[in-house]
Amino acid sequence: METFKLNSNFYRPIPLNKFIDQFINEDYAGGRSAQEFTPKVDIAESDTSFEIQLQLPGIPKEQIDIIIERDQITVSGERNIEKNEEGKKFNSIESHFGAFRRSFTLPENINKDEIKANHTYGVLVIEIPKDMKKMIKKSIAIS
Repeated sequence: METFKLNSNFYRPIPLNKFIDQFINEDYAGGRSAQEFTPKVDIAESDTSFEIQLQLPGIPKEQIDIIIERDQITVSGERNIEKNEEGKKFNSIESHFGAFRRSFTLPENINKDEIKANHTYGVLVIEIPKDMKKMIKKSIAIS
């Protein structure tokens, strides 16, 4: 975890490639230009379901779309920045802003009609239940 102290004289070196990228992507006002970003994702599996967690801080659920098409689920949206706040000038912006789109291929053994999504504290959790009828294993006797 990174800690930032407003009054410190702490110097943190920036890798050259990040410095160049930051320099190219900043506009004349010192903020970031609109661009795409890729939210962090965690995927888990249990006996009964799959779970996809997307880290989407600062993005309200109204700005997130979840679409299932054929064998894919796609999550997209946009995080905007307000640079014109009265009396405030940003000297540094390390947060990612812009549009995002993440797609995941769904396995065959799921129940698409029972997929649920929940958005709490900047984390979108998509629960994808497995279709237990498609999961039944059959033992075959050898003669």
